[in-house]
Amino acid sequence: MENPLGLAHFFNNADGVAWGVLVLLLIASVGTWYLIVSKGIRVLRMQRASASFIAAFWDAPNLEAVASRIREQGTTEPFSHLVHHGFTAIEQYKRRHVGGEAASLIEAGAPDDLLTRALKRAIDEDRSRLEFGQTFLATVASSAPFVGLFGTVWGIYHALVAIGISGQGTLDKVAGPVGEALIMTGIGLATAIPAAIAYNAFARANRNTLAQLNAFAYDVFAFLATGVKTSPMLTDARATSEKVIAMTRGDAGRAPGHPGLALR
Repeated sequence: MENPLGLAHFFNNADGVAWGVLVLLLIASVGTWYLIVSKGIRVLRMQRASASFIAAFWDAPNLEAVASRIREQGTTEPFSHLVHHGFTAIEQYKRRHVGGEAASLIEAGAPDDLLTRALKRAIDEDRSRLEFGQTFLATVASSAPFVGLFGTVWGIYHALVAIGISGQGTLDKVAGPVGEALIMTGIGLATAIPAAIAYNAFARANRNTLAQLNAFAYDVFAFLATGVKTSPMLTDARATSEKVIAMTRGDAGRAPGHPGLALR
């Protein structure tokens, strides 16, 4: 005997509205779990690569060694990406003031301003990458319970219609529609709960990464700014900067519409 509260009865008797709600929740659930798995793997890899780069950065004897590492391994995570933007800003400054090339808007301003803007662009680009998929997870977490609730209301409506037609509220008349309502409620919650947990977990990881990146940016600015200032006491720093520029020139792609902007 078929269980009037079971899934088989629901699938056999669901109408177009119920199937539409079910398909929406299924799409939301598949998208949620795809982001959970893909972003989870990406975050773990990024954290390991970032820890490795930061350790290598502080252990490096000079900026040339850091530039050499970036040349060999690329900018696969936010911290190396930030340093690479700093090197590119130095190259832009030297090209304008030493090479005599005409300055563009992106190269305008004092050297400190040029370096600050470059580091800020790197942080903004990394923030955008880190927040990929967050809007989808937040939308699913907030809307899936209400989509399931709509299915619940639709099932209760069917139960009331069945009672009105039969003239009696016996269990066999209302069990099917009530079972449909309960199934919709359960599917809505099963879709929303993982999305809410994943959103909070990724948001926390992003906040920690961006906080560390902002703190690291101050150190990068301090190191690189000594290479672009023109104080006579910074001859060694300027020599280091020139070697870094030579090693990084031509290694990075150029962003369309942004000459000299390094990309990962």
